[in-house]
Amino acid sequence: MPSTEANTVEDTQLGLTDEEINLLRYHQAQAGSSSSRAASRASSQGRLLLDAPSLAALARHLDRLMHQIQQRIEYLSEQSAVVTMQQYDHAGNLVDNADAEIARFQGIMAQIDELELDFDRIAHIRDIVREYRQRVENLEPIHIDTRVALPVVDTDTNKYRERVFIMDILTATL
Repeated sequence: MPSTEANTVEDTQLGLTDEEINLLRYHQAQAGSSSSRAASRASSQGRLLLDAPSLAALARHLDRLMHQIQQRIEYLSEQSAVVTMQQYDHAGNLVDNADAEIARFQGIMAQIDELELDFDRIAHIRDIVREYRQRVENLEPIHIDTRVALPVVDTDTNKYRERVFIMDILTATL
């Protein structure tokens, strides 16, 4: 079985905070790509799997997650507007309920702040994943002379050896 080590990069090299690394590992596991075992194994070793299917699945997952967060932000913003309008329309009756409505409004605003922070973190992770995906996709069509010292792997094509060699070069330069 080929080693996935050559198709991975340490997630600490991605320029992410510890919290973002934990989010990346969690969402890589949630992405459920076709090579989820390899992704899970790489994640447990603190690495990001750099094969195109895993990165594509992770990118799609992060896009869906950001869309869900955006929808939640929009919903909470609408609720905030509703609360604001209710306070304005019922000013005379709000004297008794003012503390509860203000607390609700503050809670909504805190949730929006938290979701916007999550959105920014996910966007940052997604941008890094897209960059690595683009790098991997750009590397795939390259044909390298296999007479260069490469790890010997029993496969039907030289593509795996080329990727291993390229990924070794890529990870060595990171």
